[in-house]
Amino acid sequence: MHQLMQQRAAGLEALRTRAIVATAEFYSMIGKEQPVPEIRFQVQSKGNAFHIVERSTGKVKGFRWTWKDAINFAQVLEARADGIKVALSGERK
Repeated sequence: MHQLMQQRAAGLEALRTRAIVATAEFYSMIGKEQPVPEIRFQVQSKGNAFHIVERSTGKVKGFRWTWKDAINFAQVLEARADGIKVALSGERK
């Protein structure tokens, strides 16, 4: 990866971490529990396939032929949305 891209990615990760810490501190100051984040991706049965749908937009992000594969793919999409680098077993990085 280009050096400027690496610096930008590192800067964004630092900001993301600071935001998480600041949010946790805020909720501890007011004495409330942090709200649980909602699920972003939902698996829906469509005929003989399972569609993975982004709940906020309603767009289909992919489909799989088995329920297990669809759930695994939805979990990978959730992790990626949280900034965690995850690859499926047959996928290149």
